Amino acid sequence: MLIETRAYARAGLLGNPSDGFFGKTIAITVRNFGASVTLYPSPELHIEPQSQDTNVFRSLHHLRDSVSMLGYHGGVPLLKAAVKKFAEYCESEHIRLPNQNFSIRYNTSIPRQVGLSGSSAIIVATFRALMQFYNVEIPLPILPNLVLATEAEELGITAGLQDRVIQCYEGCVYMDFERETMERQGYGQYEPLDSRLLPKLYIAYNTDLGKQSGRVHNDVRTRWLKGEPIVVDTMSAIANVAHEGREAMLNQDTKLLNDLVNRNFDLRSQIYTISDRNRSLIETARACGASASFTGSGGSIIGLYRDDAMLNRLFVELKKINARVIKPYVV
Repeated sequence: MLIETRAYARAGLLGNPSDGFFGKTIAITVRNFGASVTLYPSPELHIEPQSQDTNVFRSLHHLRDSVSMLGYHGGVPLLKAAVKKFAEYCESEHIRLPNQNFSIRYNTSIPRQVGLSGSSAIIVATFRALMQFYNVEIPLPILPNLVLATEAEELGITAGLQDRVIQCYEGCVYMDFERETMERQGYGQYEPLDSRLLPKLYIAYNTDLGKQSGRVHNDVRTRWLKGEPIVVDTMSAIANVAHEGREAMLNQDTKLLNDLVNRNFDLRSQIYTISDRNRSLIETARACGASASFTGSGGSIIGLYRDDAMLNRLFVELKKINARVIKPYVV
């Protein structure tokens, strides 16, 4: 029995990063990039390291490229953490697992540390493989919580639920993380939206190494927990961008969606420190006439473009600052 599962990159379209602050977001899966997991029975439980997990390199450039793809620790810690969290979930739910071992390996094409959620994609794919192997069904709204707990509790990664929700649900999803709902049922209200309602979107990402997202969010979270008015009010305004964006999508109001994408970033920049590298992505895209906001914590941007001529300008101008442009394939 050979099991193969997959999860895709994701991009926050609107409301990002209010998901970690009882806010609202709209996100899409980006099927241009994905992480796959292969699992099969074996005498012992074996996690197979991939080339990115080695400590032996052909050259300095090989080391640089390996770290850029999967960070400094590779993907094996992600698999270990996911297997551990899956076992703990089954134990807590009194699900008796059969005594059968497996070998597991991963592969990924998702650029790392540029805000496209490469780590969580590997974990989602791992959970899907384990669920299939052991014939365990985890309710869909609960699965993102387990993926987030894997990263936060096992690996110390600071993140919100948005990435894990969209990677579990796939497509295009509107998420409402209102505090009362979260505290009552343990997860938000997740509404899939018809991806055919999406406007013309582009994504651009740095082709050099970015910074890890957990470091970006820590200071703002501390200020938010202290009740600093500018942080609390701005985060609420960012959440409202997603609420307005849902209505704009349903009404096919492309101009409003374009304005909301820009507003999302402009609000974010009031409370987050934006590096020169990240700001240059935004400014270059906007100079081409497109809207632009971060897909995640930085390193990649998303926005609307008007026509092929504008898309070609984005390709040319962003390439000058070492950024690659793609049209996201959602479904």
